[in-house]
Formats: sequence, C-alpha cells, structure tokens
Amino acid sequence: MERIVVTADVGCEENRAAELLADKLGSSPFSAIILMVSPRADFENLADVFSNRFPTAQVIGCSTAGEICHDGYAENRMLALGLPQTHFSCRVQMVSNVDDADYSNVSTLMLRNKADLEKEHPDWENEFNFLLIDGLSQCEDKFVSALSMALGSVPLFGGSSADGVEFTKTKLLHQGTWHENAAVLMQVRTLCGISVFKTDHLIPTEKRMVVTKANPEERTVSEINAAPAAKEYARLLGKDPEQLSTFTFAAHPVVVKVGGTHHVRAIQRISENGDLIFFSAIDEGLVLTLADPMDMSDHLEKEMAKLSKKRAPDIVLACDCILRRLEAQEKQKSHVLSQILSDNRVFGFSTYGEQYNSMHVNQTLTGVAIYPPEAGE
Repeated sequence: MERIVVTADVGCEENRAAELLADKLGSSPFSAIILMVSPRADFENLADVFSNRFPTAQVIGCSTAGEICHDGYAENRMLALGLPQTHFSCRVQMVSNVDDADYSNVSTLMLRNKADLEKEHPDWENEFNFLLIDGLSQCEDKFVSALSMALGSVPLFGGSSADGVEFTKTKLLHQGTWHENAAVLMQVRTLCGISVFKTDHLIPTEKRMVVTKANPEERTVSEINAAPAAKEYARLLGKDPEQLSTFTFAAHPVVVKVGGTHHVRAIQRISENGDLIFFSAIDEGLVLTLADPMDMSDHLEKEMAKLSKKRAPDIVLACDCILRRLEAQEKQKSHVLSQILSDNRVFGFSTYGEQYNSMHVNQTLTGVAIYPPEAGE
C-alpha cells in the first residue's frame, strides 16, 4: 500500500545532503514539511534548499539529540516528513522570545487558525497540534500551560529542540530562518485517523522526598529533605554521590503526581556546587517519588501494539526523550528498540523534553499515530 505521509532521511556527511533529502522527499504538493536535524548539519543550506524547492509548503524544523528514522535510532542524520495537501491542512505560528511571549496573542491566533481550518475542510473531522520549542529556554512548562484554554478538545504533543548532548544551543526553523529562544506551533486538520499518545516505562516506588530549597526560574534544587540535594538523592539510591552520572539519572528518575497521574521530572545534571538541575519545572514543597524502570523493549512493544490494535498506522511521528536513548545505550537495548521502532513505522527525534496537552514532561515518548482514512472517507 502506498504511504500517505512521505518521509526521507540522509546522512549529514553526504555530498549535497540537503538537495538529496529534498529529492528523496519528492514533489508532492505538501501542506507542511517537518525537518528534524542533527546538530552537525549545514542548517543554512538546508533552510535555503527547502525554501526554494517547496515554496508553497510550510517548512518547520528543529535540531535534535538524535534521530529516529526507517532503521530506528540514528545519529548525524537529517530527516524530512511531508504532509500532503490531499490529506492535511496546516497553520503555523512562530513565537519568538518565548521567555517573554504574549500568550493571549498566541491563544487568539490558535482559535482563529482552528476556525479557518474548519471552514476549509468541514468534512475532515480530525485535528491535532504539534509543538517544537527551544529545549534550553526553560519555558516549556509555562508555554503549554498558558495554551490549555485555547487547546479545547484538540490534543497537543511536541518536543523540545536539542543539541546532541552538548546543551549549548538549539535551533528552530520557520519560513527559511533558524531561530533560538522560540517556539513553532503547527495546527493540523486531516482526513486521516489519528491517535495522540504519551507513554513511559516507569513505575513509582515507595521512596519519596520533598524539595526543601529550589530556584524554580533556573530549575535547580539545592536541598532535598533539608539535606544537600545530590547527596540526599544518592543516599536514597544507595549510591556514592561521586558516582552520579547522566546514566544514573536516566535509570533512576523521579516523578510527581498530578491529577492522579505520575509525570516524570527528570534530572539533567549536577552543578559544580552540588545542586540538581532538572529538565522541567521544579519548586519548593514538591513531593518527588523515585521510579523504577520496566524492561524498555517489552514495554515499547506493548505500547506500539496498542496503536496497531485496530489497524496499522501509516506512520507514527514521535518525540522521544534523550534520557530514553541514553538508558537504552547503557542497558544495551538500542538495537532491539530500533527494530521495534522500525517495525512500527516510527519517525521522529530525541528531545530535551516532551509536551503532551498542557503538560511538559521528561523521559517520555509522545507522538501521533496517523492512519489511512477509513473506506468511504
């Protein structure tokens, strides 16, 4: 069966890589194109090529912490995903200076775009929102929370742009220009069936801790249970504080309970003074619970099976936390996870954080499964 959503990927080191990527994507009239790009890419050339080659499409994109392509987990690649006009209609807004954005204007434009999409395709019933936001802005929580009223019943998912494991500078693409400290929000109406999802492989334990000193603006925690944060976290794990690493944080995350559901608050790193720096919102008085991971491959296989229970997706566009990739590497699960992702047509990138409706989360896989229209649609 011919695929509806068109995808292509090339290595960053290939000769005329941007032109080759555009060639592979083809000439279908696209409503939108999403580029997910290794930090090693030639960003300016890529933007120029796609602006010239696809002048009527809305081309958006971001830098990544790794890619997910036809072979599963990959690195140093440039990915393109095209949503054809025959099945998709899209509206895009770029929000600059996301740390000082006028959220009322963003919400107003969202509502206007939604109404326009409904008028264009009243017989298309399915909608979703896709967000790309600077993963170093520390504004993801505030941004998605502010949009909650404008979302209504339309689901949102997305990912925080990344910079490999450097955590230095990330990039977001809109209208041929790469931006920092920005967000790109795409609203999609489609003839296809969709299922927006969020999943993680973590089980809360009985070990709890309270944040007793924090700087919410910088997402740092200085004290847990009135003790130095890193030392107390290590004590609860039964580990030497000197042995804490990115892999430790990936294998032993903490979660918070919101509305009866646990959401991950992942630790990014330890500062020089022993503070814990988090990937998402943190504050004094917050109760954190240590979580234990399930087997990653068993869990992913079951979650993918749920998405294919009635019929197989045409594609799954996914945002996968960098910590999941690091955990897979540490546990030598990368190959088996790649096979599962490939078998289930997952295409996307590794992020510095994930968004799901009005929540910013970590160590999570979020995405949308897109299905061929039912017969007669």
